[in-house]
Amino acid sequence: MAAKSKRPIKIHRDQSRLSSKHKRARATTVSVPHMPAPRHEISAKSKPVELEESSPVIDAVPAVVEDLAPIHERERTSYDGDTAIKLYLREIGQVQLLTPQQEIELAARIKKGDKKARELMIKANLRLVVKIARDYEGIGLPLLDLISEGNIGLMKAVERFDPAKGGKLSTYGSWWIKQSIKRALANQSKTIRLPVHLVDKISKMRRTALKLQEILGREPSDEELADELNISAMRVSQMRTAAIRPASLDAPIGDEDSNNFAEVVQDENADTPYEQLEEKTVTKMLQELVKTLDPREATILRARFGLDGGNQKTLEEVGQKFGVTRERVRQIQNIALKKLRKMIEKIEAKKA
Repeated sequence: MAAKSKRPIKIHRDQSRLSSKHKRARATTVSVPHMPAPRHEISAKSKPVELEESSPVIDAVPAVVEDLAPIHERERTSYDGDTAIKLYLREIGQVQLLTPQQEIELAARIKKGDKKARELMIKANLRLVVKIARDYEGIGLPLLDLISEGNIGLMKAVERFDPAKGGKLSTYGSWWIKQSIKRALANQSKTIRLPVHLVDKISKMRRTALKLQEILGREPSDEELADELNISAMRVSQMRTAAIRPASLDAPIGDEDSNNFAEVVQDENADTPYEQLEEKTVTKMLQELVKTLDPREATILRARFGLDGGNQKTLEEVGQKFGVTRERVRQIQNIALKKLRKMIEKIEAKKA
């Protein structure tokens, strides 16, 4: 046997990022058909680890790579959203639905701690989760995330289901699935958190809008939706606005990082360069016209309207300064304004 080489080999630790949602899901693990998970990223800051060429870790690498190969291939081909959903639906569609009697028998086994019965009950109802999740699609979370949250609600329903109280698991589980999805939408999908009851109303409005669109052949108006939902048109408009997901001004436009929304979105409260130039021009012209007035009239106008860059003064304040009544200040002000209007009319007439 050849002598062991001491030449160090550098490998990197895979630093996978797990969100709190995935950590919570691990606590209630069940073997369900494959769903695409977030891709693991190898950090550029990960430090190389020195290992001997014949260490147990190196010896185990080929076996690990062989086990991970089919998983990697499946994740690589399913990262497109539509493809992932189709693959998932194909897998869960192979599981047969349960009869009421089978549900009763499985529920009894689950109460005794039978994990296989729990897994079978969950797998048989995964299609129900997808159906419910589609009703909340487009409100804030991707469909795959909605399905994941719904699956967590289904697990809770299976653990609490008691057929002795009457009803089927699909009826009982729907509430848990919807509740889990609505909580996720309220807490995770929005920069501004929406109340759970509002999420439910928005979902109902979207379902109604789709039905009306099929009937009318066009998108329904706020008034038509309001009549169907028995609420005001203003309320419909408010819910549509609340359903819009806010976008970051720092988010890039398209695939290139050179431009972002902040560079193209207009600030409605700010003056455009043209408006700023126009204001400066008008102000300058007005100041030149005021200089042609009687000194007393010019001083009163500057004080009343802040033309000298100061604060606007009241009639009472200006009257105290000149030792006249407020009514006399008003008269002088009106006389000065009439003179300015005449001068401006002459200027406009020359331009025409």
